[in-house]
Amino acid sequence: MNKAPLKPLQGAQLGWITLALALATFMQVLDSTIANVAIPTISGDLGSSLSQGTWVITSFGVANAISIPLTGWFAKRVGEVRLFMASITLFVVASWLCGMSHSLEMLIFSRVIQGLVAGPIMPLSQSLLLNNYPPLKRSMALALWSMTVTVAPIFGPILGGWISDNYHWGWIFYINVPVGIAVVIITWGILKDRETPTEIRPIDTVGLVLLVVGIGCFQMLLDRGKELDWFHSTEIIVLSVIAVVAITFLIIWELTDDHPIVDLSLFKSRNFTIGCLCISLAFMLYIGSIVLQPQLLQVVYGYTATWAGLAAAPIGLIPLLLAPIIGKYGPKIDLRRLVTFSFIVYAGCFYWRAYTFEPAMDFAAVAWPQFVQGFAIACFFMPLTTITLSDVESSKIAAASSLSNFLRTLAGSVGTSITTTSWTQREALHHTRLTEAINPYNPLSQHTYESMGKMGMSPGQISAYLNNQITNQGLIISANEIFWLFGGIFLLLLVFVWFAKPPFIIGGGAAHRSAEH
Repeated sequence: MNKAPLKPLQGAQLGWITLALALATFMQVLDSTIANVAIPTISGDLGSSLSQGTWVITSFGVANAISIPLTGWFAKRVGEVRLFMASITLFVVASWLCGMSHSLEMLIFSRVIQGLVAGPIMPLSQSLLLNNYPPLKRSMALALWSMTVTVAPIFGPILGGWISDNYHWGWIFYINVPVGIAVVIITWGILKDRETPTEIRPIDTVGLVLLVVGIGCFQMLLDRGKELDWFHSTEIIVLSVIAVVAITFLIIWELTDDHPIVDLSLFKSRNFTIGCLCISLAFMLYIGSIVLQPQLLQVVYGYTATWAGLAAAPIGLIPLLLAPIIGKYGPKIDLRRLVTFSFIVYAGCFYWRAYTFEPAMDFAAVAWPQFVQGFAIACFFMPLTTITLSDVESSKIAAASSLSNFLRTLAGSVGTSITTTSWTQREALHHTRLTEAINPYNPLSQHTYESMGKMGMSPGQISAYLNNQITNQGLIISANEIFWLFGGIFLLLLVFVWFAKPPFIIGGGAAHRSAEH
């Protein structure tokens, strides 16, 4: 049934709903990274191996990747407010079950439930925020929402490491309970009478099955690929074939079905397509770097998980300060200029790291590029999200938000897999080349063995020490190569964003089309 559009929220109600929806997003994004550093602790406590423990991460990622693109269809069927309330409530219950799990099987089952119900949280928090904000303040809403998306992945490992070091790992999940309850109380109190129009749509059973199989297999091969040595594994080959076949048929089916479970017609909108491309590729590189850097600091430089997280934390300072300013003044300038500035700063920071990451690097050399990159983060999500949704009709914002968030989330998984795999493969290559220099015919090599032998070290100990140093050198060199590559890709992305067509007004799709005709 269709209802007349409600007036935007004002005053205290607007402030409270902004806080509640931002907390919901922060909680959901945080939960995708908070368990990563606690896997050794969880595995040891539940009596499982590390490889089995990684299913705590994989199970959440697979379930979440499947449920995000379904958000638009379910929101039309039951209403955005009801679906959001149900998702948050079930997320709290699943978090409680995760915390009280006494076996790995129970924890993985609870994480699957948690991932499935978490899917709608981020796209609906974005959609509800935009639909209840005055049009002139939507950029401010997006800026505040975007800040939580970028800061949460940084704080996840810090908080996860601190909790697992000082308390029972269950508190990684228990902290969602009071936050989720607060979100439910605030959101329901303000939005219970502001439900979006619903319509009864037939279930696209074929599309649903193809989506679950295709995206599920693709996410699993991303999560398991490195561990199983990618296409040297029969399991990965099988997953790849199933994923390619299922996703191909899914695209064909959804383009021809009258009531698709995923609305691919959104890609007819130029700005939506360009926005999704830019935000997904940029997020892929961003997530790849925030996964790579802590590992580099812990493996090579001996940082603890907490200190590796703290070294990354300065990236969140500038967005916290600039988000309100960009939200207020951003719409007054061409958003493509903001994105261009963001990508240039991203590229500059990656080149900066490539120059400064060396064996004698101190904490400041890590923290300063992170701090400066905060300027790129602040000018990234709000402008690109606005561009993405600018030629989408208001009634399709939930569907467009869920599809763009799905592509961005999937790109993050791809970025993680590609980055970590490239890092180890390049290290192996550099290790081989550097090792070739250590031989009896190299005067420097002979001198090193003689000098260290005089210190009381045996030939075996010297070889082990040199091997460790070569490994560290290889890891640093390969990380720097990745930083160089990422910087170059950001500069290439500058070209694509200028294909977007102004004006950039969220929910203005219908107006654009009527103006064109």
